[in-house]
Amino acid sequence: MTVTKNDSNDKAKEPAEAEGSRLPSWLSGPLAILWNDTTQTIIYAVLIAVVVRVVLFEPFNIPSGSMYPTLLEGDYLFVSKYSYGYSRYSFPFGLAPFEGRIWEDPVERGDVAVFRKPPQNETDYIKRIIGLPGDTIQVVGGVLWINGMPVLRERIEDFEGGIPQYVETLPNGREHRILEKDGDRGSNDNTRVFTVPEGYYFAMGDNRDNSSDSRVIGPIPAANLIGRAEILFFSHDSSAALWEVWKWPFAIRYGRLLNGVD
Repeated sequence: MTVTKNDSNDKAKEPAEAEGSRLPSWLSGPLAILWNDTTQTIIYAVLIAVVVRVVLFEPFNIPSGSMYPTLLEGDYLFVSKYSYGYSRYSFPFGLAPFEGRIWEDPVERGDVAVFRKPPQNETDYIKRIIGLPGDTIQVVGGVLWINGMPVLRERIEDFEGGIPQYVETLPNGREHRILEKDGDRGSNDNTRVFTVPEGYYFAMGDNRDNSSDSRVIGPIPAANLIGRAEILFFSHDSSAALWEVWKWPFAIRYGRLLNGVD
């Protein structure tokens, strides 16, 4: 007697392959073992983090006192990458798939901006944008002059340690505090007239006598801009070492958390 094989019944007995568990065709052997839900989740999370860092916000910390009293050493802030458009320095390691700057938005006088320091273009700097393309900038006796006119500054209470402090009002009405540690006799309190070229910006630190800015390094190319400082998300006063866990809560500057950067 001849037995006819029932293909349909045998196929029904084969274990069903769960939908979504199929591996990419290029995965085999040990790689197939590593490709699981946890691995996929980690990869997707990393990709999302990279996209957010490149396109939206990037965290920076303040390592020096050149922007006192606006920004302090130990401040951590978010910089919006989309504010000025994108250039090669918007990407990690300067690896951009294009030249120049795309989707460029205007920079406003008074913005606190992060940029690559020229001419080496290797170090991230943070300063305030004082001069726009076509402006003339000069400092005379500690007073900032823009386009032949002195910028209003008003003396207020001294900063910590008796450092003279002023409120400076830029031509567009933006106000910010500045420090004059050496009074009006600092090494950069009397400068020549700078003319800001097209495609460049003039940046200065708020701590005027302790800032290596455009008075020293020259104007900043627009392509070097990384983004605008937006908000402080953390700040500490360095009074607690990494291993001094019990001191951490007392080292945080709670009053600065989630403050905007003006």
